[in-house]
Amino acid sequence: MLFIYKATGKEGIEQSGSIEAPSIDVAIASLQRRGLILLSIVPEVVKSKSFLSRFHLFNTVKSRDIVILSRQIATLFEAKVSVTATFKLLAGEASSPILRAKLTAILDDVQAGQPISTAFAHHPDLFSNFYVSMVKSGEETGKLSETFTYLADYLERSYALVSRAKNALIYPIFIIFSFVVVLIIMLMFVIPQLSQILIETGQELPIYTRIVIGLSDFFVAYGVILLILVITVAIVVLRYIQTEKGRRSLDSAKLAIPYVGNLYQKLYLSRIADNLNTMLTSGISMVRALEITAEVVNNVIFRDILLSASAAIKTGSAVSEIMSKYSDIPPIMIQMMKVGEETGKLGFVLETLSRFYRREVNDAVDTLVGLIEPALIVFLGIGVGVLLTSVLVPIYNIASGF
Repeated sequence: MLFIYKATGKEGIEQSGSIEAPSIDVAIASLQRRGLILLSIVPEVVKSKSFLSRFHLFNTVKSRDIVILSRQIATLFEAKVSVTATFKLLAGEASSPILRAKLTAILDDVQAGQPISTAFAHHPDLFSNFYVSMVKSGEETGKLSETFTYLADYLERSYALVSRAKNALIYPIFIIFSFVVVLIIMLMFVIPQLSQILIETGQELPIYTRIVIGLSDFFVAYGVILLILVITVAIVVLRYIQTEKGRRSLDSAKLAIPYVGNLYQKLYLSRIADNLNTMLTSGISMVRALEITAEVVNNVIFRDILLSASAAIKTGSAVSEIMSKYSDIPPIMIQMMKVGEETGKLGFVLETLSRFYRREVNDAVDTLVGLIEPALIVFLGIGVGVLLTSVLVPIYNIASGF
């Protein structure tokens, strides 16, 4: 939330400005730490908003913006630019109004004497616990520029991997959606007109034509009810998967789907290995690294495995020993981690595993796309062929009878 304030400085000069803060108490505390004496402070009154800004979808910062921001911070810190100058420059050049407001709030907190990690922690919608912990480790070890470089490299790898998987699904989803829309339009508006003509001729219609006409009659009679039912089921399912039980069911189903489950498993394993390697390289303890990775792995099954490993390490057990009890962790990963623990090169092993599973995910995505495209062509060909045949064959029979 943005607050407008008036205050006087140490020299008694009155000044005004704005500050981003989660509450008015936090805003007052931040301004007082700067040595200002507040005269007034009120929330900003937004008089008008664009139509799109009213929707949450258009009021967020994209993952790509965070990737670019991390690389810019790393570059500026490597160039020995001061912290305040870095965030002032980035806030001024941010293309997103939301990101600009967030960076301005971070700049205010930093100028008030707060560490960067604490300023980032005030914005969990932008910076995950993993991100904040990495920055905090960099501050504690005095390697902040190196930490942001690690973060930028990690986020670029993660973004590229997820984007590749998402982009591979855009084409088939678009084709299937378009086909379903065209099919519904045909059944509800085109087929009823043609079926009336065919029925009036009194000829014996083929079984596939009668099936298509029956589907058309069903959609015309119950289309609205079916649409309401579909929307209701979708809402119920969405609410269910937001619960702990629903998330567990969904995550288990993802891993159980043939071939796709294997792709998801490799994606999660790559994320786990990459996260652990990045945090261990930055000096974060294994226990804390496992706990943070459990929060960002985005799968309940693997989250439970990582939390169990974190708890077991506190009692003196090895990570590989704990993970060997779970079938979702492949033997090759367990064996390599065991070798890394015994040789003291666990970070190197995790980096190798991360690269290996990234390649596996890329290869799996390429194979999946190669299978989906011909399968879609066959599916659409059969669907269009059945629809056209059911209509054209009776019409041809009528024409040939004259």
